[in-house]
Amino acid sequence: MTAVAEDRRRSLVTGPGMLLVWFYGVMVVGALSRSVYEIATKFDHAPLAYSLSALAGVVYAFIAYSLVRGGERARRAALVCCAAELAGVLVVGTWTLLDRSAFPESTVWSDYGMGYVFIPVLLPLSALYWLRRSAAADVRRD
Repeated sequence: MTAVAEDRRRSLVTGPGMLLVWFYGVMVVGALSRSVYEIATKFDHAPLAYSLSALAGVVYAFIAYSLVRGGERARRAALVCCAAELAGVLVVGTWTLLDRSAFPESTVWSDYGMGYVFIPVLLPLSALYWLRRSAAADVRRD
């Protein structure tokens, strides 16, 4: 099998993968535009919150890129980033519930993403499921 055929077969943007790319794209725009504005205008008010929102946007962008790129290496990179994203959402979400004073302003991941309709906690779960499922499908085809 040629490299082109191999990459086409291991595409991650078929079916639900395309929806994941779309959602990650929306989250990139939302998280990065918000954090850029907040960092530029009021960074000294809540530097941790604004920095975490910027980090979330970068992670979302990398995951979207990995899904579009496809292939086994991109799948593994996306798996690692989705797991890190989920850990971040769970840690920051719990932290914001336990110590409100630590975050004078909310982040993308505050309260498990409640300000973003819980998409920040649902998206990595969905992506991890899709990445594992598509990997299993590729193994069955081999």
